[in-house]
Amino acid sequence: MSTTAPSRPDASKRALADRVAAVPHPRPRTSTLVSYGVITAILVFGVWSIVALDYSLKSIETTAGNLSRFISLATPLQWPGWDVIGTRQSDGTTTFVTEWVGFEPIWEMVGVIAITLALVIAGTALATVLSIPIAYGAARNTSPGRIVMALCRGIGVVARAIPDVAFVVFLAFLWFNSGTLPAIVAIGLHSVGMISKMMADAIEQIDEGPRLAIRSAGGSKAQEFWSGVVPQALPAWVAVALHRADINLRSTVILGVVGVAGLGYELDEALHAGPAGMRRVIPIVVIIIVLCVMFEIVSSVLRSRLLGVRPTGRGLGDTVARAVRRRTLASASASASAASGALSTGDTSTRAATSRSEPTTAATMAFERNTRIEAALHRPWTGERIGSTLWVWVGILVVAWSFWFANPDLLRLFTGWRWDQVSNPDLDRALWPPNFGSRDWDDLIGAVTTTVQIAFAATFISTIISVFVGPLSARNVAPNSLVRNTSRGVALVLRAIPDLVVAIIFIIATGFGPQAGALALGVGGVGLLAKLIGDSMEEVPNGPERALVAAGGSRMQVFFGSTVPMSVPALVSHLMYLLEQNIRSATLLGIVGAGGIGFLLMNALQGRHFDQVLAFLLVIITMVVVVETASNLIRRALK
Repeated sequence: MSTTAPSRPDASKRALADRVAAVPHPRPRTSTLVSYGVITAILVFGVWSIVALDYSLKSIETTAGNLSRFISLATPLQWPGWDVIGTRQSDGTTTFVTEWVGFEPIWEMVGVIAITLALVIAGTALATVLSIPIAYGAARNTSPGRIVMALCRGIGVVARAIPDVAFVVFLAFLWFNSGTLPAIVAIGLHSVGMISKMMADAIEQIDEGPRLAIRSAGGSKAQEFWSGVVPQALPAWVAVALHRADINLRSTVILGVVGVAGLGYELDEALHAGPAGMRRVIPIVVIIIVLCVMFEIVSSVLRSRLLGVRPTGRGLGDTVARAVRRRTLASASASASAASGALSTGDTSTRAATSRSEPTTAATMAFERNTRIEAALHRPWTGERIGSTLWVWVGILVVAWSFWFANPDLLRLFTGWRWDQVSNPDLDRALWPPNFGSRDWDDLIGAVTTTVQIAFAATFISTIISVFVGPLSARNVAPNSLVRNTSRGVALVLRAIPDLVVAIIFIIATGFGPQAGALALGVGGVGLLAKLIGDSMEEVPNGPERALVAAGGSRMQVFFGSTVPMSVPALVSHLMYLLEQNIRSATLLGIVGAGGIGFLLMNALQGRHFDQVLAFLLVIITMVVVVETASNLIRRALK
């Protein structure tokens, strides 16, 4: 029996396969295992949450009917300056006519927008000032000791965990409902949590050289901080404050539910004013979205002008800021060139004189150092320096205007406290001791579980949508500029809409319940997560991508073989950040009937049962601490 010898190509392939199989495969890194483990866990818990919240296709018909009914009630739209008059006809139908009523309603809306901005700016400025000593104590390289560091970090965690709505109700109670003061202080105290954390991170990342030099020269702790730390961390602080002001503008919509003046209050009043008020809902929502977009643009321009850096973000704000910056770049470059020429001439003459003199001595070195310091202190007033200084003063004037326009009664900070009612257990509205009222442990565990399910379901929904929208907004992934700009526009619009507005829309469509809350957070989170995913994919090293392209790889092969694996750690970090945000936001959406622990908190707030409020807040703080601890551990494993 004869056999056929294998062909040479087959033998070569077999030999190549044997050599490849013989190559030892390294064990996967811990960061890789953690990354894919976290992604799998979020997907599994997300699916479990979706199933547990009882999403059903049967509700589509009901949802469509609810939306149709809302649109019929909300139209025709009643914009500021116009009024809608309905006339019932003989056949039973109603004819609506839109009539101009004058400029007075427009100026009223301008006043509402102004008070909203004043509260946001004043509250953010207060938070920035309060965050400086907390950040100093929380940073590892400046904290006086472990106890102080733990205390300052604990203050930040508690401030982040307590919703600003709860702050408002507490402070309004303590200060006799004293106007805008509780709102400003509530925004400030809640913002301290995030601002102090970011400030502390900026302090830990500074160059220790200037601070150590001041210390070696005999400088005090205060001199080390204000001369060696603040100049380096100040740009990051300014960016954090402006970013937080952008977030606070959206959160003021939620504060309107508990009576804080502004656009949120007007929206809540319109929702509860019957058919006539419904016609004002969509115009107010549009005004809120436009204001958020404009505020983002102004914030980006201010960051660019105050910090003197080129904005690198992909949002609308940074895009406009880059366009504004390009207009002044030519004049600034000309001024800088002239100044540089003068300095170089001076340096040349100095070097020439030094080269002709004796070798450098300690006295000579000290003289040169003092000369450089004097030159730095007497910098020429170039156009760029004048512009930056003017913008600083504009910012100071805007903050001063916000406090003047809001007109808070600051004396109440020292004279308006009602500690007797807070600490007296014989009173119905006493704060201590905390208790859950008529709620048992089953109710509490069920509410916490619902809140967690809302957060995971929302994260799952945001992830599923963002894995399509996010990559298409990246320059190295999108097939063309039209797709990229469209994806960025979708993310921008979703990011500009406050969570409460989205929640109200879904509650109108689906009714009260956790389903509306999960959908609201899920759709709203797409704007943030898609942007972060797109930015992360643009920042991956392009070497592996070019190698695959040179080897003949297709667009999909480059994407799944290089771009996705290299951006997985950043994706996991973004998912954990979004989950943290959803845990906090899920508690807030309870005020509009989304369920969970936030619903129990809002019922206690409305009933002025502050002992129950404190008990539910302790549960929320525990949830936030657990999630943040897990998130920090995961981030450490990814490094």
